[in-house]
Amino acid sequence: MRLRHKPWAKEKLMEYPQFVVQTPEKYKGKWGELFNNDHPIHIEVGTGKGQFIVGMAKANPEINYIGIEMQDSVIVSALDKLIDEELTNIKLLNIDGSNLSDLFAKGDIERVYLNFSDPWPKKKHAKRRLTYKSFLKLYEGLLIDGGEIHFKTDNQGLFEYSLQSFSEYGLLLKYISLDLHNSEFEDNIMTEYEEKFSAKGQRIYRCEVKYQNEANS
Repeated sequence: MRLRHKPWAKEKLMEYPQFVVQTPEKYKGKWGELFNNDHPIHIEVGTGKGQFIVGMAKANPEINYIGIEMQDSVIVSALDKLIDEELTNIKLLNIDGSNLSDLFAKGDIERVYLNFSDPWPKKKHAKRRLTYKSFLKLYEGLLIDGGEIHFKTDNQGLFEYSLQSFSEYGLLLKYISLDLHNSEFEDNIMTEYEEKFSAKGQRIYRCEVKYQNEANS
């Protein structure tokens, strides 16, 4: 999908520090200070235009959410949604998701959402997939013991690859759906991509996996 460049986006993101965290590295290990509470924190890596993360924040006020997106021309749409809402439990980070260990300490995060990530279909690009083992290790370094990854995609190949990657890493499979929109799963909040793909009749795949403590593995 072609991305329309918005040269004004970066400046607009700087104008709303109450929503877009400008110096996230200073909150490493103490994100509760930013939210002014000790509620669990969930992050979405690749938050896109923000429909999912904003919807989750509205539905779950007792949880803090952080949406992470490196493309300023995309995340500015998420900012627009926040400007229209009165939500205090959500922040945005305009950063590269591969740098998360610079921003979060072990135990800062309870759950990671990966929604419709780039499938990088060529085998030589497998290391770029957000469910590759190096990323799974990265998330483990941020999550609480027993933290979870919730993963959605329309790409069957990526889903199959990810299930194998999760299994090889030793993650516990808690939930799996091979056709989410024809399942009994309740309270699903859709992303923009999900709405588009499902409207065309494409199957949506979803799973939940959990890190196991060494003592329990």
